[in-house]
Amino acid sequence: VQLVESGGNLVQAGGSLRLSCAASGFTFDDYTIAWFRQAPGKEREGVSCIRSRDSNSYSKVSLRGRFTISTDSAKKTVYLQMNNLKPEDTAVYYCAAGKTRGFDGHGPAYLGPATFSHHYYDYWGQGTQVTVSS
Repeated sequence: VQLVESGGNLVQAGGSLRLSCAASGFTFDDYTIAWFRQAPGKEREGVSCIRSRDSNSYSKVSLRGRFTISTDSAKKTVYLQMNNLKPEDTAVYYCAAGKTRGFDGHGPAYLGPATFSHHYYDYWGQGTQVTVSS
């Protein structure tokens, strides 16, 4: 199983980046893929997640309108489009994959804050650095 992130870079505030997470070694459509980020000295936090089989997604409320998650099942790749970047978006961005299932009292159709639990995810990528300069 592999999750390989790419697309991280140094960008000025107000700029855009598109991150990619290329998956292999598992049945892509059976999984929910999420983006997390971890800034220096802070805990890893969930950014956005998407259910591969139907492209339903959920994003952190404060990032909606700037960050958009999408998937290309044919390429087994999940993208995170990030616009109007701010210095506080500086972090290592990770993608993670968890088999779509009921979790924490929710049914398999659920996508919400509980889907950002690290325990939901079986596989993690190595991360890609995003640095936003002011």
